[in-house]
Parts: sequence; C-alpha cells; structure tokens
Amino acid sequence: MIKKWIYYTSIALITAFITLGFKATTHNNYSVAKNDEASFYFLPSLEDFDNETEFLNFNFPYTGKTFTGFKEALAFKESQGKYTLINSLGYMGKYQFGRAALRAIGIYDNSEFLNNPRLQEKAFKALLAKNKWILRKEIQEYDGKTVNGIEITESGILAAAHLGGAGSVKKFFSNNGKKTIKDNYGTSLRSYMKKFGGYDTSFIEANNNAKIKK
Repeated sequence: MIKKWIYYTSIALITAFITLGFKATTHNNYSVAKNDEASFYFLPSLEDFDNETEFLNFNFPYTGKTFTGFKEALAFKESQGKYTLINSLGYMGKYQFGRAALRAIGIYDNSEFLNNPRLQEKAFKALLAKNKWILRKEIQEYDGKTVNGIEITESGILAAAHLGGAGSVKKFFSNNGKKTIKDNYGTSLRSYMKKFGGYDTSFIEANNNAKIKK
C-alpha cells in the first residue's frame, strides 16, 4: 500500500514539475517579406504605444538593407525621425522636405503635412519615384560603378537627390565626382552616396508624375 502511494505521489510530482516548466510567453513576431525572402524581427506592436503617432515615430531596429532600413536610416540622419521637426531653414518633417519639393508632389498645406505622419511617408515615396525618373539615366549608367572612390548604387543616388536635389546629382556625375557639392549645412552629396549606398530601393517605381492622392 505504501509503495503504491509513493508511486502515485511521484507521478503527480513529476507531472506538476513538467507542467510548470513550460510557461506561455507572448512575442510580437512580425514577418517582413519581399518576393521569396523573409526576415523576422521582434518589434513592438501598436498596443505598446499610447497613440498611432507615437507608434509611427518609433525607430524600428534591425531593418538591415531593406527599403524600411533605407528610409529609417535617412530619416534619422535628417531629423532623428521626428515628424514635427522644422529646421532653421524651414525644412519640415521626418524627411525634411522643402516647400518646393512638397509643391512638386502636390502638397500645399504645410500644417497638415507636419501633423500627418502617413502623409509624410507617402510624400517620401512620391519624391523618390520622381527623382528616380529624373535620374534614371544616371542610375542605369553608374549603378555598380566606382566614381572618384565612391561605389555608386541606386539608393545612394536617391539619397543624394533627397539631400541636394536631382540637378545636383547630375552635376556630381558630369564632373566625375570631383566637384564638391554640399547643402547649406555643409553636408556633401558624396557623403550621402556613401552612407546610404547598398539599400534595396527597387520597391520604388520611377514616375515623373508622382503626386499625393488624398
């Protein structure tokens, strides 16, 4: 009788130990996929933030050389990812748009632009599409080549165009990269081509008529 009691007690204790050893955990595991490739990141969910704007302002880590990595790296360099930032020269938002650039893609209400994160994201993609069209010949000719010590890539060209305009990028190549071209704060196109090179911007389709549709 005692042996049976010990046996059943042992079984009960072992079962309880195994059950307690496996505690359910919850992770916000998101899959970000492009074509046949998939990358997995542990990212915060919308529920972790007080509102959508705070969520959109969060700098997502571990985005590598994806398009998300490109836009977040560029945004951090431009404004530290702050949607409502206006710099001393009047450039606005997360990606530091000038008024002329906004007008070119159909945005005329600066206040709405500053207070609408989704509009800023759309504007960034629209300007990339326009610059990709304007610089399509340069991208085709120089992508993968080295110009004055800088390995040229499509993403580097588009980043440089965001800094100084597509016309400045054309001048850079016409001078074989030997003429230093800088913005008003002293940042060179050359540095942007190098810093933001090698990202995947194939997601953006060249479009000279890119406009924001509300």
